[in-house]
Amino acid sequence: MAEDLVIRGGTIIDGTGAPGFVADLAISGGRISAIGSGLPRGAEEIDASGKLVTPGFVDIHTHYDGQAVWDSHLAPSAIHGVTTAVIGNCGVGFAPVRPGQEAKLIELMEGVEDIPAPVLSQGLDFTWESFSEYLAALDRRPRDIDLCALVPHAAVRVYVMGERALALEPANQADIAAMRQIVAEAVRAGAFGFSTSRTISHKTLAGDPTPTLRAQEDELTGIALGLKEVGAGFLEVVSDFNLPDAATEFAMLRRVAEACGRPMVFSLTARHDRTEAWKELLALSNKAAAEGVNIRPVFPPRPIGILMGLLGSQNPFSGAPSYKAIAHLPVPERVAAMRDPTTRARILADDRISGSNFPLITRLSFERMFPFGDPPDYAPHRETSVAAEAVRQGRSPEEVAYDMLLANDGQNFLFCPLTNYADFTLDASAELLRHPNTIVGLSDGGAHVGFISDGSFPTFLLTYWGKERGVAIEELIRRQTGDTARAAGLTDRGLLRPGLRADINVIDLDALALDRPGMLYDLPGGGRRLMQRARGYEATIVAGSVTYRQGEATGALPGRLVRCAA
Repeated sequence: MAEDLVIRGGTIIDGTGAPGFVADLAISGGRISAIGSGLPRGAEEIDASGKLVTPGFVDIHTHYDGQAVWDSHLAPSAIHGVTTAVIGNCGVGFAPVRPGQEAKLIELMEGVEDIPAPVLSQGLDFTWESFSEYLAALDRRPRDIDLCALVPHAAVRVYVMGERALALEPANQADIAAMRQIVAEAVRAGAFGFSTSRTISHKTLAGDPTPTLRAQEDELTGIALGLKEVGAGFLEVVSDFNLPDAATEFAMLRRVAEACGRPMVFSLTARHDRTEAWKELLALSNKAAAEGVNIRPVFPPRPIGILMGLLGSQNPFSGAPSYKAIAHLPVPERVAAMRDPTTRARILADDRISGSNFPLITRLSFERMFPFGDPPDYAPHRETSVAAEAVRQGRSPEEVAYDMLLANDGQNFLFCPLTNYADFTLDASAELLRHPNTIVGLSDGGAHVGFISDGSFPTFLLTYWGKERGVAIEELIRRQTGDTARAAGLTDRGLLRPGLRADINVIDLDALALDRPGMLYDLPGGGRRLMQRARGYEATIVAGSVTYRQGEATGALPGRLVRCAA
């Protein structure tokens, strides 16, 4: 019998890091059936001559918890070669939830991940209470990618402790026992683990911190023991590593990992205020790994930065009262108003900081604000900053930024790196790429829809680090296929081998490039979101079905909820 699909004559990059080789690849029944030369014809064929044939990408840090309920197309990740995504990161999500507590979880997701509350309120029907019921709701919708879900600490804590959780009160032993039971039951139902946040930057728009901020070691250990009880799942942690210092915080998290015996991952970026902290944490995690404790840092391949513009939810003048008076206008009318000399003078004279509702506004400076450009530039030179340009022109940085926003009829963005660009280079990411214990990730796909567009991390990894910086393509593919699948506990994908799931990308590496982000208005209630497309993905295949051709959806929806084998 003919194979369902044969990918003919491509360079096989199998996800192990091994050198690529030219071969055919056959698919039958949603799985890879053969890899070799001269395979018989299939019912469908793809000519991959001169192209790369890789496993589908596995992204372990996304936030499609809401979008997956109402949308079968999980862009932007799906259009950047991702075929499996892990949701429920950073301790935020929508289950478990008691009737009447839904708004609390929505407010937290809105503040932490910049997904507007009206969008979530309209898009989520909350037909669930327990986490297993939430998984069942996810299971009912077909999609273009597979999903794995983590149990979010904030939702569990609010479910058990109510207002006490929101007041950051310590959990008592009864609370801890109840949370452990909920997490264990969720993993038995198919959750891939548990996530928590210990960072002060995770707040509601009202400024209230995440309920998990001050969770004590006994609480984290007690919950983690739920994973040990089931014998499955991993822990995902976000922390500032501030109090009292990075080593002390890491030592506490290491004790939690040792107590439960389950893998742990944590977010690691090169901070701009503590420029050496990432090196200390890298050394500590490497030491733990060498001593048999599975703790791995997850790092971004480029700066995590805000795109500020008139199209998005934020720009440098969003907090200025005179700007707020015209902020409701459509972009063309707003541009016309901002070009009026009187309005311009008023906006430039206003206090743009104290009136802002954007918590990160105080961390933005014109020294780290750059014209984004087309094609987009994620590694801008220091001398191209708004501040440097202002010095050259003999004007204020505010005036220069203002005019940059108005150029191209208000379609432009300013790129503001918040982390991972302390010395105006990507040297930190380059160093982290060299360490076998690190994981490439933190795309936050599905989140920060109004001012961050990092779902394109997988494409950037190949275009910048592969094509521009010369890192071996085989290693870059391994980094986001076999390695991330293993980190998540997925054993049936991430590699090109007979018998494994046929999640595959066919990539024209020479043509691979990132487009400039734009704004879509397709969220529930007409909500907006940044969307960045790419060129060069000839085909993306999920479970043997072609879901995208040349970046366009085919209509096939073979994606499913993946349940952890507890």
